[in-house]
Amino acid sequence: MDTFTSEAERDAFLAAPRLAILITNRTSGVPMGVPVWFAWDGQNVEIFAAKDSIKIKRLERDSKISVLVTNDVGEREAWVAFDGNCEILEHGAGALITQVAPKYWDMKNPELRATIDDWVAAEDNFVRIRLTPEVVRSGQ
Repeated sequence: MDTFTSEAERDAFLAAPRLAILITNRTSGVPMGVPVWFAWDGQNVEIFAAKDSIKIKRLERDSKISVLVTNDVGEREAWVAFDGNCEILEHGAGALITQVAPKYWDMKNPELRATIDDWVAAEDNFVRIRLTPEVVRSGQ
């Protein structure tokens, strides 16, 4: 189901600086959502996370996820959800951080730039989460 009038319209919505909610499953089966930065290339959703984070431990146990991207307050209601099994990739987190950071933070701000530089320098502490969605749902 896709209620955007075209993939280009949906992709433009996803290109805007929006947080996504990464929804994973706890051991009990109860879903848990956390806000994340994301990249969408038309086929894959990619997210980075600290490799020792609880969300990565949950994904190592159960790779089923949903990633939900919604409108901002004041915008017309719209959303896109991606569902499927993800993979955890050990390499490339630094490149992903570098790619998505300008979407979310002003890289001219020296404090924010320093944080991103620190993350990239410590990229071995991060992993990439890649979802090639089995289902893409949306609404407006």
